[in-house]
Amino acid sequence: MRLIRSPDKLPAEFRGGVATIGNFDGVHRGHQAMLRRLRDRVDEFGGPGTVICFEPHPREYFDPAGAPGRLTPLRDKVATLSELRACDQLLCLAFNHSLASMEAATFIQRVLVDGLGVRHLVVGDDFRFGRGRLGDASMLRQAGRDHGFTVEATPTVNQDGQRVSSTWIRDALARGDLTQAELLLGRTYTLSGRVIRGDRIGRDLGFPTANLPLPHRPAMEGIVVAEVVLPDGRLHPAVTSLGSRPTVNGKRPLLEVHLLDWKGDLYGRHLRVLFRHWLRGQVHFPTLEDLRLQIARDVDDARDWFRSR
Repeated sequence: MRLIRSPDKLPAEFRGGVATIGNFDGVHRGHQAMLRRLRDRVDEFGGPGTVICFEPHPREYFDPAGAPGRLTPLRDKVATLSELRACDQLLCLAFNHSLASMEAATFIQRVLVDGLGVRHLVVGDDFRFGRGRLGDASMLRQAGRDHGFTVEATPTVNQDGQRVSSTWIRDALARGDLTQAELLLGRTYTLSGRVIRGDRIGRDLGFPTANLPLPHRPAMEGIVVAEVVLPDGRLHPAVTSLGSRPTVNGKRPLLEVHLLDWKGDLYGRHLRVLFRHWLRGQVHFPTLEDLRLQIARDVDDARDWFRSR
């Protein structure tokens, strides 16, 4: 899968196919239905299948402090789309002042017509775009008649009578309901990153951690039993802390991974963390000794969970 950053001056083999547009945060079951339709239409129309997304998420651009936590950072989104074999290329547009102020008609002309030369477009039934969110499926269909491409809106995917959405998944994760999140995502909730050197507090407390920086505020915070995909592909049991580390006055969100019974150096290595079982939320402890005792209980609870499987 190719990653493209701009629609300008694309080679001929990047143009003339089928595209879909959205934020695809979580790449959940609703998104997956759109991606299957995209793949079907590529077989029908030919040309490359293109997913168009935005980075950062538009809500993060307009309201950085109030935007919801991110389900999937860009790297995880790219990995998931690649694993699903959902498309041939991902056009990731920088959501900045220029794009935020772009009229819907200009977006259609520059990105869809001049850039990708689309033959067919797949969108969600509630898709809006352009300055003031004035563009919709009706405008796209009219533009398609003018420029020679067709448009279809995919129906909503429901679970228990409710629309599957990134918002619903965030709500489930905020409650620690990993079972609900997995049902809506269609897979285990996962984050990944490259291990960095931390402040060694975990090691000093007797529980060394592999620290993975998070580029965005996560959708879930707390202590979670997990399995870690090691660089050689093996799964290893772990207990993780996800969030801002209130006891040590953490400034940025961090994913701390304590691998059970692990010996080795993981600095600079890429790890993928599969969240399996919620233990508890983040708590501020009055002393580091109180924190150490709780971590010991968390590790025991994680071991009990793995033994019970």
